[in-house]
Amino acid sequence: MPDAVGRVVGRSRVRSTLHRVQLALDDDQQFFQETTRKFLEQETPITAVRALADDPAGFDRSWWARGAELGWTSLLVPEANGGGSLSGQGVLDLVIVAEEMGRLVSPGPLLPASVATLAIAEGATHELRDAVLPRIVSGDVIASWCPVLPGGEGVSVTAEARDDGFVLTGTATPVEAAAQADELLVTATTANGLTQFLVATDAPGVTIEPLGSVDLVRRFAAVHFDAVTMASDRVVGVVDGAADAAARQLQLAVVLQCAETVGALDRVLEFTLEYLADRTSFGRPLASYQALKHRIADMDMWLEASHGITELAAVAVQERADDVDEVVSAAASYVGDHATEVVQECTQLHGGIGVTWEHDLHLYLRRLTLHRSLHGTPAQHREHLAAALLDDGGSTHG
Repeated sequence: MPDAVGRVVGRSRVRSTLHRVQLALDDDQQFFQETTRKFLEQETPITAVRALADDPAGFDRSWWARGAELGWTSLLVPEANGGGSLSGQGVLDLVIVAEEMGRLVSPGPLLPASVATLAIAEGATHELRDAVLPRIVSGDVIASWCPVLPGGEGVSVTAEARDDGFVLTGTATPVEAAAQADELLVTATTANGLTQFLVATDAPGVTIEPLGSVDLVRRFAAVHFDAVTMASDRVVGVVDGAADAAARQLQLAVVLQCAETVGALDRVLEFTLEYLADRTSFGRPLASYQALKHRIADMDMWLEASHGITELAAVAVQERADDVDEVVSAAASYVGDHATEVVQECTQLHGGIGVTWEHDLHLYLRRLTLHRSLHGTPAQHREHLAAALLDDGGSTHG
């Protein structure tokens, strides 16, 4: 474990929140998990994911609407706008969906839609919330998010104030599901800070340029804003004061990404163990060889640690913990570093078949390789973490 991450996990103020991590699901959450898994296995198994590889959208909108009926889109939305969570802790409930989608490298804009939904629910005017959130909850409207990196880096859109609103200029990239979305949450630089806007994708001056992706079903685009006029009622949050909101949105994105990664690792290790138990060499199952047992033990340890730090980060985001920024970066760094290593190890354990197109391993490796570079690489999160520790005097602690 990198030193900076180890220091966060080991520091007393992080340990003090550890007992609050909910390792067991309550009855409602367990039913929700089982329902989501059954739906994904029946409606979008791996064969369906492969079939969507040539689909320009990467997912079917009617399928997404059916997922919305299960509650995927409502967990961060106030009851007044048609939402509601299972446990009263929407982030933790949403993590359940992310893990299950990870198990089947599922399609769909869960992460960007959830981030945009959170922003609208927490920062939009009552009128904008009432107009947009019920349609997002129903699945009729798909919202996406133009991401911002740690510390507010990566914002390349500017908004100039006008008497009747703002004019947006610049390019946001890469934006997941931009071409499939109806609304985009955009962070722009304004006169004295950052400001966020909800921009309709069919607004005059918005151009969406599809980009390539290593993932078979995740679609990305560069979104160009050419003097896009925004009315003041489309501002989400406070003008010039969106830095904290953007940071919270990134924290949610990282937690959902880590949860999806953990779900994928669970499944990869699961079918690798099945393969090693079924495959024999010199009359013995491969799983019986001591050298392979050691490798499996290492991977299982990394997986369990990834579960733990992801759950800790989810609780920190849900509770708005004082150290949430540090814990989330610790999770991103640890999970990002170990995820691709686990899949590469499992590929080796499968032998030649593991590197074929027909085997499912490459689907997981594609997804987790993508995750490793989105929303901050492990190295970027370690740098962000180290800076946070130095800022609060962490360098003086052992």
